[in-house]
Amino acid sequence: SFIYLHHQQVLDGAGLDVDFFISSPSGQLLFNDQRKSDGVHSLETLEDGDYMFCFDNTFSSMSEKLVFFELILDNMDTSEDPDNWKEHIIGIDTLDMKLEDIMDTINNVKSRLGKSMQIQTLLRAFEARDRNIQESNFDRVNFWSVVNLVVMMVVSAVQVYLVRSLFEDKRKIRT
Repeated sequence: SFIYLHHQQVLDGAGLDVDFFISSPSGQLLFNDQRKSDGVHSLETLEDGDYMFCFDNTFSSMSEKLVFFELILDNMDTSEDPDNWKEHIIGIDTLDMKLEDIMDTINNVKSRLGKSMQIQTLLRAFEARDRNIQESNFDRVNFWSVVNLVVMMVVSAVQVYLVRSLFEDKRKIRT
């Protein structure tokens, strides 16, 4: 069986939320998250067949969403014996022990590298979401700054016109 690990995160869009569900090959609903901005799901697949996962944005049809997700499949059924390399080693017991220690260390480093790659991918997703938020804030600040500037210019023009009209001599002088 496979262990399925999934990470999702909404990077951009109104509300930063999306519906998510996973169903088994028989159609049974395994996970159903409503309006979540992120989530991590793991399950052991017990049935053979195609599992379906779906991101649903029908509740917010007016806005689009940008979603990051990571899918990790880990094969837990190893048909090979991980110790079969020992059959090819001819030597004394201390050599076997040293090779076992080296293999354990290599496997440990490999698993930690895999976890660090997953964490880096997750941090890139967080950075992408934060960057999208910052860019949308930047656009909003620029827009409202331009609106404020236009309003200030219109108000100052109206004030100059009104002050001039106060001092204007309205009597007509005939020469």
